[in-house]
Formats: sequence, structure tokens, C-alpha cells
Amino acid sequence: MMTTVFKKELEWGGRKLSIETGKMARQADGSVLVRYGDTVVLCTAVAAKEAAPDASFFPLSVHYQEKYYAAGRIPGGFLKREGRPSEKETLVSRLIDRPIRPLFPERFKNETQVICTVLSHDLENNPDVPAMIGASAALTLSGLPFLGPIGGARVGYKDGNYVLNPVSDDMGESDLDLVVAGTRQGVLMVESEAKELSEEIMLGAVEFGHKAFMPVIDMIIALAEEAAKDPWALPEMNNAEKELRQKIDKLSRAQFEKAYKVQAKSERREMLDKICAEVVEKVSTEDVSDTLIKGALKSVQSGVMRGMVLKTKKRIDGRDTVTVRPISCEVDVLPRSHGSALFTRGETQALSVTTLGTGENEQIIDLIEGEYKESFMLHYNFPPFSVGEAGRMGSPGRREVGHGKLAWRAIHPLLPEKEAFPYTLRAVSEVLESNGSSSMATVCATSLSLMDAGVPLKNHIAGIAMGLIKEEKDYVVLTDILGDEDALGDMDFKVAGTRDGITALQMDLKITSIDAKIMKVALKQALDASLHIIGIMEQSLKTSRTSVSDNAPRIETITIPKDKIRDVIGTGGKVIREICETTGVKIDIEDDGTIRVAGLERESIDRALKWIHDITAEAEVGKIYDGKVVKIVEFGAFVDFLNTSGLVHISEIDFKRIDKVTDVLSEGEFVRVKVIGIDDRGKIKLSIKAVKADEEDSQE
Repeated sequence: MMTTVFKKELEWGGRKLSIETGKMARQADGSVLVRYGDTVVLCTAVAAKEAAPDASFFPLSVHYQEKYYAAGRIPGGFLKREGRPSEKETLVSRLIDRPIRPLFPERFKNETQVICTVLSHDLENNPDVPAMIGASAALTLSGLPFLGPIGGARVGYKDGNYVLNPVSDDMGESDLDLVVAGTRQGVLMVESEAKELSEEIMLGAVEFGHKAFMPVIDMIIALAEEAAKDPWALPEMNNAEKELRQKIDKLSRAQFEKAYKVQAKSERREMLDKICAEVVEKVSTEDVSDTLIKGALKSVQSGVMRGMVLKTKKRIDGRDTVTVRPISCEVDVLPRSHGSALFTRGETQALSVTTLGTGENEQIIDLIEGEYKESFMLHYNFPPFSVGEAGRMGSPGRREVGHGKLAWRAIHPLLPEKEAFPYTLRAVSEVLESNGSSSMATVCATSLSLMDAGVPLKNHIAGIAMGLIKEEKDYVVLTDILGDEDALGDMDFKVAGTRDGITALQMDLKITSIDAKIMKVALKQALDASLHIIGIMEQSLKTSRTSVSDNAPRIETITIPKDKIRDVIGTGGKVIREICETTGVKIDIEDDGTIRVAGLERESIDRALKWIHDITAEAEVGKIYDGKVVKIVEFGAFVDFLNTSGLVHISEIDFKRIDKVTDVLSEGEFVRVKVIGIDDRGKIKLSIKAVKADEEDSQE
């Protein structure tokens, strides 16, 4: 199969970006090879030729996968091959999915799969943005009804300047890690972590990124003009379906309008379910699928709810557009936890529990870039009972991983340095009720539980979710959205931060884009709401507790010379194991000589610290030590002390003359000795009589 190879390239952010098609994966509907620096990603798009039967939603799946050979590594573990998706792969898959999903027509229900495979990683250019660009290009070339292309970019912020696509080494010095994606008309998706930056800086970063990826969109269009496949025909609504929709609208609209005036969620949901069941019973026939009926019902519901909000500026729970639902906060709710908090906002409730651990509890992350240890974990759980349902229980899905990471990004910039607070932190958020933005409730609850555990956060972190309903030029931004407003609205815009600035921002749209004006309105309302929430949180717990819980381990940190690490560990770990087993503590030793000793009792920690000190301390002239006589010879006695030994000459045992050392000392006897000299060969001279002299002087 011979095909022509097409390629476009440009200088972008100081490196060359190229997109090529026609060489690899030619049987896919769309296939491109994206190269940025020496990072290379293969992106493919394939769709089923027929619509999925009875599909009630667009069956799109996005899979981002990193191959270890891309960085010249072999996977760890027993099988030595890539296994289930890592957290990063899951998060990047979501990152790509979110901006491309809204750009498919509502009637397109063909199963569609986008796969982005990292083939080469130069360890400088993160593959996530090239993968997003490649997914956009592959879809644009495929002929599928994709209303793109989209572009994407990463934005950093350092020394007051925005940086386009900073390399990996520069991200540690950046105050911002923001990924933005969108079309030529506006922004579709934002994901970010920030170090308490202002509203103006965050908006500026989004606008900077949007402007920066315009040349990428132009490049994809230029490639499509040469290499795109013929567009797919999109089935139109037939007369029978139009008549069905009109009939369902007539049967249900008035009842839906009545139901959406009921403010209680459970009562409203019961009414909506009853209306839908009655309509299905009236219009259902063998020729009409339940999927068509449910789609028509959802369309009517959406129109009723959206029209009501746009017209009256009142919400389905009775609030205006800017009011936050009633909030309650409680800390120290669990008797044996290290820190706990219960945060309730309306019908959304999160219980966050913090556990303090030691270095051995750190999470080992194995990526193609290499292994590293993570000392802060935030796990988000969303059981089905939180929405009053009986559902599947299993391992966390993409949604749980994504929501947990968003909350992690919001909290992470405020955490103390390891040197100041040497604990491993694990926070678990159990969503007990959900009716809108449980991820932002998780941020609030986790901030409180960390403070309750004694983690020295300088500020409270609060989060809020904003919504949007937009019809033509008319729009309204909603503060603290409900579940129905999220499902039937046009935007999910989540903002987290402190009184001093924003720490995380995430935006997803269901429409093709929004402009900077709407974002500015949403951000202003979000910051007002966050300050309101923080005020309530401060009533529950003003600042972090000054000490950790009695249930948590205590940790003491010391530093020893690097050449003494081997002495503390011992042959095969014998010494450190003996210290831990004898004292009951846990000991972590780092390569730079930092030692952390953790235990529940102060006495155990002190014993272990003294043991380590005795092993690593060096004898100093003029200091007195406790020692043990290990060998007696004619001219004196050898005494072990600290981690070494020295000689007490017979003349240094007592002031009076001694004929035989054994007349005064015996092997195994414990004595106090003073170091009186260390010769050029390191041999230590000790004195017992010098100790007696010092004691007599002190008594006088």
C-alpha cells in the first residue's frame, strides 16, 4: 500500500513542531506522527462505520499510552511490560478527551477511538500537549464530523513573564503549570496548578496560551487541505423522528416546567422520573426505540431548565445566580484519625481523613522519565449511595482519578517543605452526598482535615464550581452549580484558592468555546464565593493546630556525615534493624545523611537518637564519655566508647602509683573516660584520673 507522505512544521516555543501523515498506521481513519523536540507521539483516530445501536451518548474513548522504550527504559515489576494505565496516562487521556468531545455533532453516535502512543521522549518536552495536538490533527484528517481542529499549549509563569511550553527542568521554578486548549474562536478547556496567583495573571495565562496555539491550528488546517479524507455523511433527522419530538414536547413540557419549580432534589427527581415514565408508556411502540424517546425527553428538560434560568435569573433550587448554598464545617469528627473534617454544602458532603506517615509510606511513582517518590497523596472516592443509587463498586475510574488530582493540585502549592514538616501525607475524601461539585467540596474538607492534623498550611484553601447557560448572545453565569445545572448546562468551571490567590483552575465546556469576557465574569463570581466559603471554614478552625495528633507518629530529623551512613545501617542492615526492633521506632535514611526517626513515644525516639549519635559521633579532645573496658594489658586498658576505642595508660588510671592494672580495673567494667589526645594515626589517648580531677574541681 503506497501512500504519499505529507508533512508540516513550524518553530514553536523555541523548538521545532512537526506533523506528518501517510507513513505510519495507514489503515486508521486518521493518523499523524507529531514530533516536538525529540519527543514523538503517534496519534490515530478510528470510528465505526455504523452508529452504535441505541447509543444514548457519544461513544468516544481516548487512550494516551506511554511506552517505556520511548525513554530507553524497561518497566519495573515482575512482568516487565506495560500494564494498566498509570495515573498520568489516565489524566492525559481525560485532558485530550475534554476539548474534543464537544466538537462532535449531537447526532453522531458512531463508536470512536483515539489512541495516542508516546514513541520517543526526550525528557524535556512533556508528550501531553503534542498528543493533544496529534489527536486534533488525526480527527481533522479522518473525515469524521469533527468541528475542529483544536490547538493546545502549556503555559508557565516565571519572574513575571509567561513561558510557552517550558521544558521539564524549568517547571520546578515556575509559579504556574497551565494547559489550555481551544478552537480559533475561543477556549474549550483549562487545567492548571498555581502558587496563589491573581485573577489577572491566570486570565492572562489563558489568553497567552490561546494566542500561542493559533499557528498550530493553521498548520493542521494546511495539512488537512492536502491530506484530509472525504467527509462522512451525517444522518439527518427524519420526519418520523421530528414528529416524535414534537409529540413528546407537547406531552411533557408543561409538566417539566412544574417539576423544575420544586426546590428539593429528591422530590424533583421523583417527579421528573414519573413524567418520563408516563411519556415513555404513551409513545413507546415497536418502531420507536427507548433511546430516541429518552433523547427527546432530555432535550425538552434541557430547554425548560435553561429557559427558566435565562428568563428569571432564578435557579431550580430557588437561589439567584451568585448565592452559595448553606455550608457547615466540622473538624475532629473521628476519634482515632490524625485529622478529619466534614464539609457540607447544600446536598454535597465530603468527609476528608488525613493520615500522617513516615518516609517508608511514600508512594513510588514509576514513569518513563524514571522513578520518584511522592509524599502527598489525595484519594477521592465516590460511592453510588452518594447520589441515592445502588451501583457498581470497584477500583477508582477515570472520574475518581481526575477529581482527586484536581483537588491535589489545589492543595499541593500550600504544603510545607519536607524539611519543615517531614511527614508523608495521605488524605482520603469520601463523598457521602453529591449534588454538584464534590471535587470542590473535597478541596475544602481536605484543607480542614490537614489543618486538624497539624499540617502547617499558611492559609485555608476553598473551591467552588461555576456553570454557564448560553443561548446565542444571552448568557448567565451560575455560582455553585447543582448536578442538574452541570448536566444540562454549558460549562463546568472549577476554581480553588486562598485569600491570597488561585491555586487550581479547571474548565470544561459542552459548547464550542467561550470568550475572555465570560471567563472574567465566572472568575470574579468564583473568587467572591471562595472568600465567603473561607470565612465559614475559619469559624470551624482558624489556623492549623500547633502540634500533631497524639495518634500520629512523632518525627525527629538529624543529619550525619555521609561516610557514617554505612555504620548506622550495618552489614545487611543489621544495625538499623536492631535499633528499630529494640526501640520500636521507624528510621528513614537518605543519601545526603538526613535521618528521620519516627515513633509514637518520645522516650523511644530519644533512645534511638542516642544510639545513632553514639554510632556516628567522633571523639573530641577534652570531652568525657562513658565506656567499657574490653581488654587489659600490662601497660593499661583498652576502652570502647562511642563507635571506637582508646587506650587508658596505666599512669592515667589513678593519681597514685598502680602496680597492676587488674588491681583497679576488670574486663567488662563500665568507666568514665576523658579524651586527652589523638595522635597523627588516629589513636586515642584516654584518662580516668582526668575525669576524677574534673569532678573534684566542680565540687570545689
